Amino acid sequence: MSGHAGSTYSLGLESVVLVGLATIIGTFFVKLYRARMQLIDLRRRGASQAPYRKERVTTPLLKDGNLTGSDDVDDNVDRVQVMSSKWRRREGKPAVAAGADSSMSPADRVWKQLESEAGNSIKYRTCSWQKTAALLFSEYICLAVMSFPYSYSVLGLVLGLILTILVAGVVLYTSFILWQFCLRHPEVRDVCDIGQYLFWDSEIAWYLTAVMFLLNNTFIQGLHCLVGAKYLNIMTNHGACTIIFVALTAIISFICSLPRTFNTLSNLASLAALFTFISVTLATIFAAIEPHPAGYTPDPGNGGGGDPIVLPWPAEGTTFVAAMGAFLNISYTFIGQVTLPSFIAEMKNPKEFNKSLYAVTIAEIIVFSVVGSVIYAYTGNQYMTSPAFDSLSDSVYRKISFSFMVPTLIFLGVLYASVSARFIFFRLFDGTHHKGNHTVVGWLSWGAILAATWIIAFVIAEVIPFFSDLLSIMSSLFDSFFGFIFWGIAYLRMRREDYGPGFYRNRGWRGWLGFIVNVLIIGIGFYFLGPGTWTSVESVILKYQQGDLGSAFSCADNSL
Repeated sequence: MSGHAGSTYSLGLESVVLVGLATIIGTFFVKLYRARMQLIDLRRRGASQAPYRKERVTTPLLKDGNLTGSDDVDDNVDRVQVMSSKWRRREGKPAVAAGADSSMSPADRVWKQLESEAGNSIKYRTCSWQKTAALLFSEYICLAVMSFPYSYSVLGLVLGLILTILVAGVVLYTSFILWQFCLRHPEVRDVCDIGQYLFWDSEIAWYLTAVMFLLNNTFIQGLHCLVGAKYLNIMTNHGACTIIFVALTAIISFICSLPRTFNTLSNLASLAALFTFISVTLATIFAAIEPHPAGYTPDPGNGGGGDPIVLPWPAEGTTFVAAMGAFLNISYTFIGQVTLPSFIAEMKNPKEFNKSLYAVTIAEIIVFSVVGSVIYAYTGNQYMTSPAFDSLSDSVYRKISFSFMVPTLIFLGVLYASVSARFIFFRLFDGTHHKGNHTVVGWLSWGAILAATWIIAFVIAEVIPFFSDLLSIMSSLFDSFFGFIFWGIAYLRMRREDYGPGFYRNRGWRGWLGFIVNVLIIGIGFYFLGPGTWTSVESVILKYQQGDLGSAFSCADNSL
């Protein structure tokens, strides 16, 4: 009876909290809608009505924040077009996005944005490509690296390495498409603007993208609250209720989120990236020098003991759900394009973003492959855990290597909180002096928005007993669009605008190759949306059947 009553109380509490959150989020979107409508109305009043012109960019470009001589943009971005002129004329709309000047090239519009910030005390377009690379390093090379040994144990070492390189290549390619799109549209501030542009200036597309964008970021914040609590439980031997540790992580993260520019956050990002590299390097060395992994038994017949077994291909009997789950672990670590438009929007010279992409992709392939391969080789299929820290038999080794991961545990949540806060803050205060200056209203509003995101992240992480699996479901739903579908469509839209509806015929083999590759990328996105989501749902169902689901606001130890 008492257990039943406790279960009823827990369900009642979860329902009340979720209804309250839904009400708050709904109210927020109503207010955001009103503010957006007012902003669009103001922009449309001042928007240029000049006819669309297709032109080759030979205007001065930015270099280190200064204008250089005349130069041509890359062939993929040399035909400037903010939106498709045909459908805009058909809809009776300007040939460019609201607030953009059709007579200005992308480079000129970037320069105009820099000029508009000249008198502000807070300048946003200040990031060099090196600082942007630091942001990317901190986003991509994170705790998820330690899931690669497990993925390789399921897929086999050879297949795992092949998939690592293939996924890295696809994500690099789609990131280049995203970058090219942002070069054409310097007025883009985040992925929500791109979502609207791709789907024919649809307000519905903007709001659907905004919902996915905010949920994705908030869930990642919640995940890092839980991971921070996991670390504190390890170091204190569960010295306090886990809820306290989750709340403490959220408070620390909120404080670290307060800087308003990516230029400032890039300093923290550099530190986080350095400590992550130290962490995974130590874990790899410790795995190699230990006499045996955690859980080792010398008898091969005793529950799968014996020396570590390393296979080049999936073991016989590996299920589709297990293999797909391992593949998704690899893929989700690479997929992070949702933040890239926000980073590009704060670069002094967006044309240099490709340097940041090359740097982080090369580092990803090297770090992920080496860490995954070496730890798997010394741990084997029998003793593998995820994350791989728990495969270290020496608790001191485990604590030392995991401790160096702490800055990243905090900063990655901070980064996504900052991206979400920008999305809200810029739309509420666009065109006001609060956006670019140190004002009481500006700072109080910025702090309140950040606090709201962290409170919601904390509550969601605590109230949903299967949060980690729900995060996997959300990742399958959202990453299918933000990682693949959006950018395949963006390529097709850009090429159609450049060469006409039959661009794949007009450009010869290059046109057909680009068309086929990007249709395949869209197909990959739908594969993530379908089988990827199904795999994540199956994981939740399996845990439910096994009784492994937790409870809301639990004090239980969640350490490794």
